[in-house]
Amino acid sequence: MAKQINGIAASNGVAIAKAYKLITPDLSFDKRTIDDVQVEKSRLEAAFLASKADLEKIRDKAAASMGNEAAEVFTAHIMVLEDPEFTGGIEQAIESDAINAEAALQQVADMYIALFEGMADSNAYMAERSADIRDVTKRILSHLLDKRLPNPALIDEEVIIVAHDMTPSDTAQLDRRYVKGFVTDVGGRTAHAAIMARTLEIPAVVGTEVATDSINEGDTLVLDGMDGVVIQDPTEQTVAEYQAKADAYAEQKVEWAKLKDQKTLSADGQHFTLAANIGTPKDLTGVLENGAEGIGLYRTEFLYMDSQELPDEEAQFEAYKSVLEGVEPDENVTIRTMDIGGDKKLPYLPLPEEENPFLGYRAIRLSLGRSDIFRTQLRALIRASAFGNLWIMFPMVATLPEFRAARDIFNEEKAKLVAEGVAVSDNIKLGIMVEVPAAAVLADKFAQEVDFFSIGTNDLIGYTMAADRGNDKVSYLYQPYNPSILRLVDSVIKAAHKYGKVAAMCGEMAGDPIAVPILMGMGLDEFSMSATSVLPTRSLMRQLDASKLQTLAEKAIEADTSEDVVALVKANVPEIK
Repeated sequence: MAKQINGIAASNGVAIAKAYKLITPDLSFDKRTIDDVQVEKSRLEAAFLASKADLEKIRDKAAASMGNEAAEVFTAHIMVLEDPEFTGGIEQAIESDAINAEAALQQVADMYIALFEGMADSNAYMAERSADIRDVTKRILSHLLDKRLPNPALIDEEVIIVAHDMTPSDTAQLDRRYVKGFVTDVGGRTAHAAIMARTLEIPAVVGTEVATDSINEGDTLVLDGMDGVVIQDPTEQTVAEYQAKADAYAEQKVEWAKLKDQKTLSADGQHFTLAANIGTPKDLTGVLENGAEGIGLYRTEFLYMDSQELPDEEAQFEAYKSVLEGVEPDENVTIRTMDIGGDKKLPYLPLPEEENPFLGYRAIRLSLGRSDIFRTQLRALIRASAFGNLWIMFPMVATLPEFRAARDIFNEEKAKLVAEGVAVSDNIKLGIMVEVPAAAVLADKFAQEVDFFSIGTNDLIGYTMAADRGNDKVSYLYQPYNPSILRLVDSVIKAAHKYGKVAAMCGEMAGDPIAVPILMGMGLDEFSMSATSVLPTRSLMRQLDASKLQTLAEKAIEADTSEDVVALVKANVPEIK
């Protein structure tokens, strides 16, 4: 019987496919005394062979999508499976203790884990081996217990992923040929999983609260990422209705595609720059297909998150160079220095445990605290500047001394490279991501020292409203149209223009149809968004008279509530449906 599950519309599109539950199964077992040792050894051998086949497939996919370095962790896992001491120890435990294969496996694995962890404090390599043993043991157990261990890299048929949440590493493994969409229990439109879904151009519904409990493996699902609806076990009529909706959306995309090579002009001829946000050089394909006018945000932390160790200067240089060369010569590429910390942690870069990591040691604070890492990144960026128009953006800046310290380090590294005879651009722009309210309030001071602002509304809204965007209980406070947010945005734009600087926005608000007319009225110079939002936004902007939107923006700032602002826009901008 059909059942509807409601959530938050996170990425446009309609998908119809089977459910694939991306949740770890219960791998608990009972320790048993056994009579037939050979049967247990045979079970163990079969589990090892199946695990090796899994890991070889995952390794090959990782190598193809993320490079050989990223695949090395799976090679290490295969080496564990092939280690005669590990396998022999388990077989010996089965024989000598007359216990089932699961218990013998866990017994030997625990011994190795304890051994490696005892040496971990003085040897990082041993800590990695401990993690390898844990992962491999979990995989072998899954085969012994005949329970599928989910892995996005192993999907080879069309599915809709059902998960409690999707981590950045999960979404990075998704293959668009097979993953047609995903639905989660938690999250909101600005969660990293939602942003990645839009980058991958697959529909997503998040924050359902009940998806993993209600949906069974293999259930047929209809996923409507435009209205935030998931239908479980739909009738034939429902499938036909949503297929028609999917077809209509595909036709709309064809119409939008006609604007791919057009400039972003308002109805009265004012030009705005529509740029795209990316996470890796691979995302350039979507940027070019959607006609973006440059890169407004390159999130470099994915370089660090996709690596097993700190990426060196050369690896970073090649990544930055490829993006700068991948856009038109007259287009800008804004690259954000590493925004590590908060919910983006690196296994090879231990950070102190914090009560509230989102307000803690992260982003520019971490970069200034670990200037060795920061200098390596800046050197790679400065070297890459010779290949395009590079704008460097520092994240989470709260005070002028933070920006000045970052700028000083930049100038020192640039001077060193010039002295070494390395070709660098003389026109690198330095700016800040305005996401801390303190920086927004002090924008008039910052504007006298930076080359540009890029307003990061995802965090600016969260910090201003004192609401965690990943917490469903306070998701109602994620209000991009709240007059308090609009006032901050307006003050940043005015401060930038007073001193002849560029005001950009790289948060999700930049591609929000309700917000776009207000931002046009405020005079925002550059709108940067998920590549899939570029053409719909260009289409909307071409229908709007920018000169008449200034009054709308002024009224929005003076409104009382977010709801009042939405009503105001819909009443005055008939193009918004």
